[in-house]
Amino acid sequence: QVRLVESGGGSVQAGGSLRLSCAVTRSGYYNRYCMGWFRQAPGKEREGVARINTDGTTSYAESVKGRFTISQDNAKNTLSLQMNSLKTEDTAMYYCAADPRCERDIVEFVYWGPGTQVTVSS
Repeated sequence: QVRLVESGGGSVQAGGSLRLSCAVTRSGYYNRYCMGWFRQAPGKEREGVARINTDGTTSYAESVKGRFTISQDNAKNTLSLQMNSLKTEDTAMYYCAADPRCERDIVEFVYWGPGTQVTVSS
């Protein structure tokens, strides 16, 4: 079982930066999860943004490559998403997600938090 709570969202002008954080609480014996972020804008499908696998490798959606950076601090049980050079099209609800089955796509991860809103204005 994993409990995820996001924070750090807000409103920013295009070109600005935000840093999202996700507090991760694990329970039970199994504690190896792939972690990631996905987002969903009104009227649109979920979009995987970034993920970090159990071996530490990372991957990003093409739309955010070079602008977003995912990282995790296992000592602090925190997953972060640094978002730079934000664009209006990045506006969405952002969700932290986790799954022990790393073959799954981020948007199919079984655990996710309540989300944090990111709004980018022009």
